[in-house]
Amino acid sequence: EDVNMSGSLYRAKLKYANFKRKKTNSNPRHGPFHQRAPSKILWRTIRGMVPHKTARGAAALDRLKCYEGVPHPFDRKKRMVIPAALKVLRLRPERKFCKLGDLSNLFGWKHQE
Repeated sequence: EDVNMSGSLYRAKLKYANFKRKKTNSNPRHGPFHQRAPSKILWRTIRGMVPHKTARGAAALDRLKCYEGVPHPFDRKKRMVIPAALKVLRLRPERKFCKLGDLSNLFGWKHQE
């Protein structure tokens, strides 16, 4: 839930509210489903970047694991820093950013620490 997103929280809130309005006209229970948990939002974002309808893409998505926080087997391991993903290198200093956990909290995710 500590994933940084570029743009202000207000802008992200407007974009996600616009996404939440989209539903099946005849029966909204048929989808699309709008998840609130940060791990599910991240999973769906990555699914949009992967050719998930092919066997190769489906296998890649099966290997992807998203968690809230750091679960038990990984909390004892040494954390790695990916330099290409650092906010300092990706965003200019005057640009606004927000956290995915804050956006999820605004839309009804109840498990923020």
